[in-house]
Amino acid sequence: MKRLLATIVFLGWATAQSQEIPDSWPGVLEKARGQTVYFNAWAGDENTNAFIAWVGQRVREAHGIELKHVKITLTSEAVARVIAEMAAGRHTGGSVDLIWINGENFLAMKEQKLLFGPFTQRLPNTSLVDTAGKPTTVIDFTVPVDGLESPWRMAQIVYAYDSARLQNPPRSIPAMLDWARRNPGRITHPRIRNFLGSTFLKQALHELADDPKVLLEPATEASFIAVTAPLWRWYEQLKPTMWRKGEQFPETGPAMRQLLADGEIDIMISFNPNEASTAIGKGILPDSVRTFVLEKGTIGNTSFVAIPTNAAHKEGAMAVANFLLSPESQAHAMHPNSMGNFTVLDLNRLTPADRKRFEDLPRGVATLSAAELGRPLLEPHPSWMNRIVDEWERRYAK
Repeated sequence: MKRLLATIVFLGWATAQSQEIPDSWPGVLEKARGQTVYFNAWAGDENTNAFIAWVGQRVREAHGIELKHVKITLTSEAVARVIAEMAAGRHTGGSVDLIWINGENFLAMKEQKLLFGPFTQRLPNTSLVDTAGKPTTVIDFTVPVDGLESPWRMAQIVYAYDSARLQNPPRSIPAMLDWARRNPGRITHPRIRNFLGSTFLKQALHELADDPKVLLEPATEASFIAVTAPLWRWYEQLKPTMWRKGEQFPETGPAMRQLLADGEIDIMISFNPNEASTAIGKGILPDSVRTFVLEKGTIGNTSFVAIPTNAAHKEGAMAVANFLLSPESQAHAMHPNSMGNFTVLDLNRLTPADRKRFEDLPRGVATLSAAELGRPLLEPHPSWMNRIVDEWERRYAK
């Protein structure tokens, strides 16, 4: 979802970042009415797809906007489309209005001046975001957002396991290897170009690195070789103990979840602390599944939406981004029967009625409390994940 094309050629065009956008928010909404917003978003999860469909219904009712979910497998698909259009001179009227974007894709688009904005401070609901308590709402994989993307949901790595088969899951990266040796074939990760596949390695690197702070800086050839050496030693030993001896991998997170449901594996990685509870509620996972985090903590981040500089319907895209930040949308997204993602909002800034939306939410049987989750660890700089994927493919791709 988050992987960008290997290189982007700087095209050197100038952009009029606020061309013809009304100054007032009522003016933005007036111009947005009747627009069709093409939202390019990962479509690998049915709960997320259903949520986006619900958002489309609500913005149609509230603002007269038609939201079209352009279902993509990788964020780079949408980024490549924007690059191709701009290279062909299509500086306005682009086919991509809104992108679910993070990490290396955001960094590349920001550096190449492919993003409209800054726009987030023009969204009324931005004032409700917990930027102090949730710093990843303004820093994306160590890169300042600078108003070029708007947050819409929180994520943190957790591991789900079936307590009917596994009573004491391993709570460190070295312990995971020891457990896998004793229980061969019972753990896996999605393919490496899926964001959860690379995240599986990134989380291990965070714990195995001598000084994790180096991961906040761009990776160099020298630093990458030195810092990742313990990771590859660990993975070399883990790989043959994995599901199908580490020769095959599930395509996606939902495919890995199905392996857990079918009893083929005992542990799965997730970026949604509520995923297991949501899946239990829908009958996808058995009710014996529970969730844990590692003793030294797990990586967390924020999902964002951004508007390409050549988007045809910027006002409609801004209205959708603002609705995604509304207490109504955030509470709906957090419900275990929806996506189950934690909110980006500061509940203390909400009205009593809006705060009650969150207070009334049930906590799923497999969902950890905020105290149990702990403060998320910061994401490494995007260059680390890019290099990890490339190195894994150099070592293991056939």
